[in-house]
Amino acid sequence: MRTGLASVLIALAASSASVSACADDVTKNCAVPAYLLTSDSTLSRVASAVRAGGPLNILVVGSRSSSISGAEEEAYPAKLQAALREKLPGILVNVSVELALRKTAEDVAPGLGKLAEAKKSTLVVWQTGIVDAIRSVDIDDFREALDQGVTSLQKAGADVVLMNMQYSPRTETMVSMTSYIDNMRVVAQQRDVPVFDRFTIMSKWNESGEFDLFSPVRGVSLAKRVHSCLGSALSTFVIETARINPTELGTKR
Repeated sequence: MRTGLASVLIALAASSASVSACADDVTKNCAVPAYLLTSDSTLSRVASAVRAGGPLNILVVGSRSSSISGAEEEAYPAKLQAALREKLPGILVNVSVELALRKTAEDVAPGLGKLAEAKKSTLVVWQTGIVDAIRSVDIDDFREALDQGVTSLQKAGADVVLMNMQYSPRTETMVSMTSYIDNMRVVAQQRDVPVFDRFTIMSKWNESGEFDLFSPVRGVSLAKRVHSCLGSALSTFVIETARINPTELGTKR
C-alpha cells in the first residue's frame, strides 16, 4: 500500500507544475527577491570558464520536474541555456540533462562523479529531494547521500548547485518537505556550495498570484511559464554566484 501511495505522490509532484492556466491569465514578470538569486558560496570554475571564453558545460541532474513531456525545449534546462547564451554573448554554453526518474539521492550519488567527468561538466545542478521526501527516506541517510554526491562532483572538478524540490500546495498537504530542505542547506554549507531554493521561489510566486499552483486542472500551459521563469532565475543565480559581470567580458578578451 505504501509503495502505491508513493507512486501516486511522485506522479502528483511531477505534474504539479503542469497545471493549466486560466484563459485570461496574464504572464507577469515572475520577479524573485534578490536574496534568493545569490549565495555566499561561489562558482569559481564557472567564473574561470567564462573569463577564458568558454565553453561553459552545465549538467542538470534531476527528476521528472526537470522536464516537460513532449516539450523539452520549453523546460527550465533549455531556458537556462538560452538565457545564459543571451546574457553571456560570445560564450559557448551547453546545458545537458540527465533524468534520474523515481530515484533517491542515495540511488544517484554514487554515479555523479563519473557522469560529470564524462560530460566534461563545469557545473552540475543537482535537483533532488522530492523522491526522498515522498518515500520518507531516513533524514540521516539523505544527508549522507547528498554529502557523498557533492564530494564526488567536486573531486571530478565541477562546481555544484543543489536545487531543492518544486513547490506544490497539493503535495505539501501530504508530504513534509521541511527536514529535507533544511538538511540540503546543511550539506551545502558544509561543502561550500550554493542552493537554488526552487521551493521558496515557487511558493512566493504562488502567494503573489503569479501562478495558481493549486489548480486541479492539468496541462502544459502553466508548466511552460513556470519553467521559463525558473530558467531565467537560475541563469541570474549562476551569474551572480559566479561573481560575473557580463558587461566586462568583452573588454577582457
